[in-house]
Amino acid sequence: MISPGLHQHASGDDLIQARPAQRGLLPPAPPGPAPLRVIGDAVDWSIVIIGAVMIVLVFINVVMHAFGKDMAATTEMCELLMVWVTFLGGAAAARRGAHMAITELIDKLGTGPRRLMDLAISAVSAAVLASLVWYGWGITVAGWTNRLTVLDIPMSFQYLALPVASFITLLFVLWDGLQIMRGRSHQERFGCN
Repeated sequence: MISPGLHQHASGDDLIQARPAQRGLLPPAPPGPAPLRVIGDAVDWSIVIIGAVMIVLVFINVVMHAFGKDMAATTEMCELLMVWVTFLGGAAAARRGAHMAITELIDKLGTGPRRLMDLAISAVSAAVLASLVWYGWGITVAGWTNRLTVLDIPMSFQYLALPVASFITLLFVLWDGLQIMRGRSHQERFGCN
């Protein structure tokens, strides 16, 4: 019997480590190779840290408004951080198989056709993500001459969220596609989802 929060796979891959559900700030993460777990944990902690910084900045600005003052850079900094936390949040959701999906039709498919449909969806997702990395990098490079108004830093720091988070998401999608090819079900790939 598997204890609650412990992920296990039938094949016993050396790359996949069963690990207990995390307690504390981070939600449980699915099993995977060590490099993907490290990247995933870095993404999760980045989201927590960015969120905390945004809360502090907005709180300070609200308090300053009570005294008739304003930190102009707060709005621009929070916009920049919001872009990063949004794209990184998408990567964190992809890691856990938590993106919204309407599965009424594919749930009615048998095991073989369902696996092919899941693989096709992963392939299309990977192609879209690869294009976001490619074109996102182009936008980032082009944005180095444009500057944020108040912070006076290149807008590329904001644009960089697109290719970086899309690349990380692509890694999780490719890993999931490999797991689908190995015949693992959604439950086996993502654990408690």
